[in-house]
Amino acid sequence: MWVLVEMVGANKVFAAAISFLAATSLHYVFGRHWIFRGTDRTTAAGYGYFLINAGIGLSVTVSLFAALVSWTSMSYLVARIIVSAFAGLVMFLLNAMLNFKQL
Repeated sequence: MWVLVEMVGANKVFAAAISFLAATSLHYVFGRHWIFRGTDRTTAAGYGYFLINAGIGLSVTVSLFAALVSWTSMSYLVARIIVSAFAGLVMFLLNAMLNFKQL
């Protein structure tokens, strides 16, 4: 996100969305192999459900991030970290209960 904002000059909200999508794809790879090992769902179907959950997470992330940077004087990086903690927990629970069914 920092590279997109500081080096490329991208809009902060756009950079938050792009960095979120990149991190989500990497998260699926790690989650599938380490966190939710032994799931019965196929990789393709699991990734599809993961992307649906990521869409929910993206909406939460971008909305809360936009609100924090618009309504506070908080640094965009601090705002992104705060939002990530909340959105990450929501996405973990959705994936654990609905996608991998291991919670």
